[in-house]
Amino acid sequence: MKRFVEFCRIGRWAIISMIFAVALTGCSSALGPDQLREKALQSRSNEVVIGVVWPFGDHNDLFREGLHLALEQVNQKGILGGKMIRLIEEDDGGSVTKGMAIAQKFAENNTITGVIGHRSSAVTIPASRIYDRAGVVLLSPASTSPKLTDTRSPYIFRNIPNDNQLGQALALYAAGTDNRNIAIYYTNEEYGRGLANAFEDQAGKSGLKVIDRLSGYKDTADVRRIAEKWELLDCDLILVAAPATEGVAFIRELRAVGMDTPIIGGDALDSEELTAAGEMVQGTVIASVYNPHDSGEINQQFREQFTAQYGTEPGKWAAQAYDSLLLLAHAIEEAGSRSSRETASRLAAMSGWEGATGQRSFAGNGDVLEMDIIIKKLRNGEFDYSAN
Repeated sequence: MKRFVEFCRIGRWAIISMIFAVALTGCSSALGPDQLREKALQSRSNEVVIGVVWPFGDHNDLFREGLHLALEQVNQKGILGGKMIRLIEEDDGGSVTKGMAIAQKFAENNTITGVIGHRSSAVTIPASRIYDRAGVVLLSPASTSPKLTDTRSPYIFRNIPNDNQLGQALALYAAGTDNRNIAIYYTNEEYGRGLANAFEDQAGKSGLKVIDRLSGYKDTADVRRIAEKWELLDCDLILVAAPATEGVAFIRELRAVGMDTPIIGGDALDSEELTAAGEMVQGTVIASVYNPHDSGEINQQFREQFTAQYGTEPGKWAAQAYDSLLLLAHAIEEAGSRSSRETASRLAAMSGWEGATGQRSFAGNGDVLEMDIIIKKLRNGEFDYSAN
């Protein structure tokens, strides 16, 4: 009988222990992805892990070089009392499907504090929803669509002016010229529509007249008809709101049919594709975010170090990569931990941080503020910055 009572007593405690274990497991699984990440990031580690997504293979444009220069500088000093930053670099090839798969992979890696990327707004917007749910800081160095920050996520930040800001800057530049009748050519995707809309809104406020707006063309004969129509409408300025490949192709087509009307464009035209496109694209004016000749001390140091290490001048994407990693590292240092949540809070509260592309802070929705927009003109294959 004693043995039976003892067995029952042991059995009862075994059952209670099992129930308690199940309850603990249930509590753990009830934690959200962001809470699980914060719990994991509280553990000890000798490194801070940052994910980077970019179309490195097809459109690197010195982005990786700028990124690695910043990494070397940060790791020379260390972060959070001597920790090293380790980058996990992924190539999304500009693909929405691949970009989202990489975002999910990063979201499931609870050692990651933050992510820098992607390039295209069409990829970054859906990927950002994954980062938001997982509680991962996303710092976007390239995606300009206003939709990226529409959700006002505490984790999503844009380290480049959006299409509204760029479109307004271009319209204000146009208003300062003698041109008043504007034609808009845009690509029917996130970037093209956003820039065209923002420009048109500001153009109306600035006394400019948008005489036509169109997207796409079939062939050279179609371009000739477009040019003839715009000449009849007294068009004296053309906005090209398109990615570099499509934008450069359209400019060359217009020039080939004899239309020499001045052309302006957004930051997507700030590319090697434009500078290498020959005589037909000379004179194009674009709005962008980096002036390598800026006399600021940080930019001059960056330019000298980059040129010495890589044997070429840094461009916009090298500067954006460099600044993005230094900015994220600074926020992590200010947070005092690897916590993604605390890093996001520090980014949101940041004011007047200065990098190679100038000063910046962030609005409540994560959009960048105080960042200079540079107007530059292509002359003889090089950009002239004297308009600023």
